Amino acid sequence: MSMAPERIVVINDLSHAMGGASALAVASARAFAARGYQVAYLAGDTPDPALEADGIGVTALGQARLLGRGGALLDGLWNRAAARMVRAWIAANDTPGTVYHLHGWSQILSPSIFAALAPVRARLVISAHDFFLACPNGAFTNFASGAPCLHAALSRACLAEPCDRRGHAHKAWRVVRHVVQRRVYHPHSSPPVLAIHAGMKPLLMRAGIPAEAIHSLPNPVVPYSETRIAAEHNREVLFVGRIEATKGADLALAAARRAGVPIQLVGDGADRTRLEAEYPEARFAGRLAPASIAALAKGARMLVMPSRYPEPYGLVAMEAALAGLPVVLPPSALLAPDLEAAEAGIAVDPRDTSAFAAALAALAGDDARTEAMSRAAFTRTRHLALSPDAWIDRLLAHYGACLEQVHAPAFARSASGSGSKLIAASAAGT
Repeated sequence: MSMAPERIVVINDLSHAMGGASALAVASARAFAARGYQVAYLAGDTPDPALEADGIGVTALGQARLLGRGGALLDGLWNRAAARMVRAWIAANDTPGTVYHLHGWSQILSPSIFAALAPVRARLVISAHDFFLACPNGAFTNFASGAPCLHAALSRACLAEPCDRRGHAHKAWRVVRHVVQRRVYHPHSSPPVLAIHAGMKPLLMRAGIPAEAIHSLPNPVVPYSETRIAAEHNREVLFVGRIEATKGADLALAAARRAGVPIQLVGDGADRTRLEAEYPEARFAGRLAPASIAALAKGARMLVMPSRYPEPYGLVAMEAALAGLPVVLPPSALLAPDLEAAEAGIAVDPRDTSAFAAALAALAGDDARTEAMSRAAFTRTRHLALSPDAWIDRLLAHYGACLEQVHAPAFARSASGSGSKLIAASAAGT
């Protein structure tokens, strides 16, 4: 049995559950606290009082996300306040049994977080919710063309690639940030990296992260329904996500209009007002609580996830599939081959409006096929996700392995006789 941590420190840009990475960071902190662990949460934003109510100690900067605020360019390269906050917390609270889990840092905390965590690096675990560890734009994608990027970060080809959706100047800024990040992160001696899909591994290795440091840990998923949604009896296409260009809400709307199928969008974002005006036939539900999304999903025929970049996982796709909804997603999504192999999904380029619309129309007009995909989704995709409890168990196992590697050699040196041999053997096997 692995060592149990004395305290767990969750570190993330946001303390509010806005988006996949933040939702997972917050969910893990709450689950650890519910199991009786001491939990601290270090964040860049204004602290969420709900975390304190759950018995989690929150330390936060009170800053906004980088986009659109003054001083963002410099803070994004090196947020001095974030580094001071983390260093001060470690100096005041660290113990040999404390473990640290870094989730997201690209929106507020900046690469300075790696320097601040250097003293506890041996007890640090990093989640790769995206590719910012290995790619300046975090996606290994040319956002202008939609083409996947095959380059190694900071190579000549990478520097010449016009991949940033905000233009050349922003790409240059991202390159500088990645140079800074690499110097303090030291990828060749990386702490354990938890990748949310096994397909992320070769891409993370492009940055020099050793294969043995990368561990696959699928996301925890709560299905929209514990019983199969009879998708074949429904008509509406469902989109769940941010209403912005990267998530492809506009692509879903254009394809649904061409296919002549009804569509409902759950979520909010910068493009919502414009798209509501352009597509008056569509329904926009806004941001909803999980229970309300699940209620809407029970009336859906399929879920679309038309992202313009390679989704490392696609939580909404698995929430839908496990409930029996067929999923239409781009070939670049790492889940696409898995869902196609299970006959639960259709991979189609969402930028090709004709092909995307044809896929929607085919499912809308074929009850037998939709039912077959629904049943396959409900029964053949269980291996692609973890239950929330299993996910927490796996996280605790990774934390315990870190602690064992830190402390086992000292235990082995202090032991004697056969006990010493047993402890040394145990340390070698971790």
